[in-house]
Amino acid sequence: MSLFTWSWIFLIGYIAAMVGIGFYAQRRIKHADDFATARGSYGPGFLAFAFAASTASGATFLGTPALSYQWGFAANWGNFLYPLGLYFGVLICMRLVARAGHEFGNRSIPEYLGDRYQSDGIRVLVSLLSLVLFFYLAGQLVSGLVMFEILLGLPAHWALIITGAVLLLYVVLGGAHADILTDGIQGMMMLALAVLIIVMFVLGTGIEGGFPAMVDNLRTQDTALVSPLNPNTPLYHSWWSMVAIVLAHIPLGLLPHLGNKLWALKTSENQMTFVRLAFLFGLAMGMMGFAGLITRALVGDALFADGATPNAALPVLLIEVFPTWVAALICVAVLSAIMSTADGLVVSSSQIVANDLYRRTWVPYQQRRGAAKIDEDVLDQRVLRISRVSTAAVLVLCMLMAWAMLDINIAIIIWIGNGGMMAAFAGPLVLGALWSGVTRHGAYAGLLAGFGTFAILYLQLINPQWFSPGPLHSAAQWLHQEGPNPYSSAAIGEIMSVLMTFSVSKLTKPLPTAHLQRVFQTVDS
Repeated sequence: MSLFTWSWIFLIGYIAAMVGIGFYAQRRIKHADDFATARGSYGPGFLAFAFAASTASGATFLGTPALSYQWGFAANWGNFLYPLGLYFGVLICMRLVARAGHEFGNRSIPEYLGDRYQSDGIRVLVSLLSLVLFFYLAGQLVSGLVMFEILLGLPAHWALIITGAVLLLYVVLGGAHADILTDGIQGMMMLALAVLIIVMFVLGTGIEGGFPAMVDNLRTQDTALVSPLNPNTPLYHSWWSMVAIVLAHIPLGLLPHLGNKLWALKTSENQMTFVRLAFLFGLAMGMMGFAGLITRALVGDALFADGATPNAALPVLLIEVFPTWVAALICVAVLSAIMSTADGLVVSSSQIVANDLYRRTWVPYQQRRGAAKIDEDVLDQRVLRISRVSTAAVLVLCMLMAWAMLDINIAIIIWIGNGGMMAAFAGPLVLGALWSGVTRHGAYAGLLAGFGTFAILYLQLINPQWFSPGPLHSAAQWLHQEGPNPYSSAAIGEIMSVLMTFSVSKLTKPLPTAHLQRVFQTVDS
């Protein structure tokens, strides 16, 4: 049978399993908090698979092999460095965010930050800033589109519609429970695929002469492909670029679609077990970038041709090396990597609308203006309905965004979305977890400074020609050159966020002592 036939068979089975999980998860949804967080429902092992699967998105399984295909060995520094930054950030923040979030009954990271700093304004601001994560979700949809095009030979618009429809069905049904259940199962598939790619890389599978021949092949094509750094791209051209990868990823584990999973852990005693397992799974999944090197050695620069895309490096490798049915089966595992992040983004995005903007902002505003108080059970069911409707609206909007960005590298699309958020979160969320002295004004300053710095650098709004020759001109020129590197822009934004948060907090009124004791004593109790 052909690749398309095998793909349809495995894909129908995969979709049936995901939708079946959605119906099962629906039975566990009793109220809006179940839909938003699945609070206290899962053990450390299964949740570690789900968390690692959500962090290892379409960027990891399609975007990083594409970057390796384009830029060679230098692109694979990120495979090792991003889990170090990510799980270091989780370790810093987890105890405070998880326990204080339970204490306040939070359903989202924006809601947690609003309660942490006793500020409706911060909650609304973070909610609005979180909307840039639509780029992140759009990147996942582009990943799904690429896979459906390759697997099924479908036109791009049908591939996008199917991707969105599958996500919509099981997430609307089961919310956070469907997200975690499907991600846990998908995480197991993804880990198996990652181990397979690592073995293939070490052996140089598909290349006569094995690993040494693969390296020689790449060196023949371009010596920069086998260099520790690649001067041809701002992504990996200097050792600062490597440091930036670590720094940029520190707040990643606390982005809204990931941070809310911390509240699904059954008991706080399992936190370290959860982090250790998730780190190991995430590190293995990060090695997917090796696939791009093998593909470049196998097919040369064929994926730069018109009508081709480096985003297809991994599926092309699987089709080149394995029998048709095995390639089709493994490609479904790649599709699961895409869905595992997209569903979490959909759930967290729906909570921006239903919980942060409606339940915590609009309803209190109406009541202050004299509207009748809504019964809690009635409000809860209304929030649940809004969660489901906004899930559909978010998906449709992000499908349109994905359609407009088909030719952009998936990893870069995703970093347009999460780079600004991570830069903004570094001060109020990361520093705010380490230091009780962060004030409300300090949190505002950190949010705006981090997000603004990322936007200015990434959009290259600083023109070196504004400055006369000298130190300022040299600094502006360096910042301008770093702009296209989203890791560097995010890392510099994070540094600015922390500095501004600390400086403004030192100069402004601290939060009430009783409130700080409530926030931080939950960590020590």
